Amino acid sequence: MLSLLGHVDWDTAGLLVLLVLLSVLLMEVFRLNSLRSRIPPGPTPLPFVGNMVQFMKNQMASIRSLTQYGELCTIHMGRKPMVVLNSVELMKEAFVHNGTVFSGRPRLPLIESITNGYGIVMVTYSTAWKEQRRFVLHTLRNFGLGRKTVEERVVEEAEHLVRELQQHEGKPFYPIHPIMNAVANIICSIVFGDRFEYNNNRFAKLLAFLNENIRLAGAPAGQIYNLLPIIKYFPGPHQKILSNASALLAFIQEAVLEHKKTLDPDNLRDFIDAYLVEMSKHELADDSMFHEENLVISTADLFLAGSDSTATTLRWGLIFMMDNPDVQERCHEEIVRELGHHHPASMDDRTRLPYTYATVHEILRQANIVPLGVMHETTEDTQLQGYHITKGTMVMANLNAVFTDQNYWKHPDTFNPENFLDAEGQFCKQDCFVPFSLGPRTCLGESLARTELFIFFTSLIQRLHFSWPPGAPRPNPDGIMGMIRSPHPFNTVCHSRVPN
Repeated sequence: MLSLLGHVDWDTAGLLVLLVLLSVLLMEVFRLNSLRSRIPPGPTPLPFVGNMVQFMKNQMASIRSLTQYGELCTIHMGRKPMVVLNSVELMKEAFVHNGTVFSGRPRLPLIESITNGYGIVMVTYSTAWKEQRRFVLHTLRNFGLGRKTVEERVVEEAEHLVRELQQHEGKPFYPIHPIMNAVANIICSIVFGDRFEYNNNRFAKLLAFLNENIRLAGAPAGQIYNLLPIIKYFPGPHQKILSNASALLAFIQEAVLEHKKTLDPDNLRDFIDAYLVEMSKHELADDSMFHEENLVISTADLFLAGSDSTATTLRWGLIFMMDNPDVQERCHEEIVRELGHHHPASMDDRTRLPYTYATVHEILRQANIVPLGVMHETTEDTQLQGYHITKGTMVMANLNAVFTDQNYWKHPDTFNPENFLDAEGQFCKQDCFVPFSLGPRTCLGESLARTELFIFFTSLIQRLHFSWPPGAPRPNPDGIMGMIRSPHPFNTVCHSRVPN
């Protein structure tokens, strides 16, 4: 071997390697130029990595820049083009009028490593997915989703949350855990049949894991994993995502085992019980999607979707209230005038509290926790605005463009509840307000999220006053971009408003 190496012309070998690399680069440049002539316009991609570098550098600035390319544009994440819809009219055309075509989900290596292709949220559009979604919606409704029973749970949990925050009276504290715990307890009561105390250390760790994964999965660690899944076998921050996910799935698996031991088919307690009974109906079918692994992943989907998103929106709401004390005071005055200091809010009070209700919607608009929506994928070849969109193309809804469009909003760039009020000061629904998406893939927990946001927010502002600690720096308004756009860590000071 050494004698053979001695006869190698290293200059020639190096030149050959260089020529091969240049040839590959030129072929990639040619491919990109040919592709870009046939797809909607967009920022210039780099060979092999596309627009990932500029998006990693400043994702919100990159998202804001997309409107300059028109209603329809293209970005490249790695070598794959992704079509972005920059207007609500185009979103309705794609997701509503052509819902079955635009309701797929791409197979992302990171998600696949965790879910094995099961669950509800990231499973592509198919007969099996529709069957699962139909069952989940039916079961959630049976356990109170969209009914007074869930509303009563939210009212009760709001009282727990207020008492928990009152323990920090006048002292700066970071409110992420009590808010996440409160919101998570609602979906936990439906899925697991129980809530968790705020001092439950194990549950606190699980919520921390969940929050960390939301951040890491949408950060460079997750994006690089999706681009180069081979790194699964190497150390790095992506390993933290996988270990956190394993801890959450193990927690759910334990709950499933406990439910199996105590299951009474005639007295169903929660979602897990209902799924176990449904599994028994399909146990003789070889191709049934009702099995234990799908139960665990579907439960994880519900737990994730029903906790972090609403909790993150509420944290943004506290920031907006501290930044806009006049809005906070006007909400408090309206709530106390209509409900007093102690009467709990209900969804029936929305018409009596138009300014407060408008403020909740403005929080959703300004928080905009998923600026590009949840990723869609075309299930077949189609046409959109004259462009040929091939099967398997990723499609994103630029909610940031819609929520800041001056053609839709009176005050597009500032926090102002007047965006949702008419000339008489009554709440006014906006057709361009689509934070929960559209079409077959609309968020199945929308009614729960709306209930939680209104009752939690109203209860907090009714009983507490929030302000920045003296001299505290304001967090970057762009937040932290992950799967969800979260606010940077911040402290708040709360004081009780309830008269002695």
